[in-house]
Amino acid sequence: MFAIAAQQNQYKTYILSDDSAHSRVEIVPERGGILLQWRIQDQEIFYLDAERFTHPDLSVRGGIPILFPICGNLPDNTYTHNGQQYTLKQHGFARDLPWEVGDRITDDSASLTLLLNSNTQTHSSFPFEFQVAFTYQLVGNTLSLLQRYTNYSAEPMPFATGLHPYFAVTDKTQLEVAIAGSEYSDNVTKTTQPFSGSFDFEQAEIDAAFQNVTSQSATVIDRGRNLKLTLSYDTAYSTIVFWTVKGKDFYCLEPWTAPRNALNTGDRLLHVEPGTSLEISVSMTVDFL
Repeated sequence: MFAIAAQQNQYKTYILSDDSAHSRVEIVPERGGILLQWRIQDQEIFYLDAERFTHPDLSVRGGIPILFPICGNLPDNTYTHNGQQYTLKQHGFARDLPWEVGDRITDDSASLTLLLNSNTQTHSSFPFEFQVAFTYQLVGNTLSLLQRYTNYSAEPMPFATGLHPYFAVTDKTQLEVAIAGSEYSDNVTKTTQPFSGSFDFEQAEIDAAFQNVTSQSATVIDRGRNLKLTLSYDTAYSTIVFWTVKGKDFYCLEPWTAPRNALNTGDRLLHVEPGTSLEISVSMTVDFL
């Protein structure tokens, strides 16, 4: 049985559940439209820095922050469009703004749609009229994120989008990572490194961007927790980022549609024509071993 409930915590929280699978997620529209937690059979799938979450002026470390209209950062946090310079901080503004609640469906899934519309605040850093719609859909051990980007401007809208999920882990040495790429760009050392399926988790930080991935899925097997995560994504996603920090019980497996600085370089930017929409999706499935 699928259900959607709401409860008032620090922020109003929506709970989507599939009772037959003992699967439930928590979503906080006011805090960047974030999907905060996912529990399957009493196991937490996501990491959450709960203390940091209580501070509205801090970005959330945990759950699935939404990246839009850029992924990563820009040099000096600036880009130029039509000869005018704009300031846009790392990963964009979507993860910091409140989202509106749209449709709720409990027929064949537990689904909640959230909406982010352009406004005076977004115009100052991204000069377009738009609506972003995210539908979180829970069925069993699969969580899907169905997205629609609509351009209400009189000119084509360039952008990048991505997700920054924080997956919980107890022992990173027990991770087996499969990403369809033989090398990655190391954002820490600014070098290109070969990849054979493992990382050195003794490093202070791993920030590996796999560009031009050749498959629409990536997997991580966590032998320490006896589970397998499969991340599936549309062809619009060109880059998969693996990020973690030593001493923290998380790893991030991030699908991006474009690499860093794409608003300046144009590299693999998505474009939506005036009066039209673009729909893309990402799904995550957890299997217990």
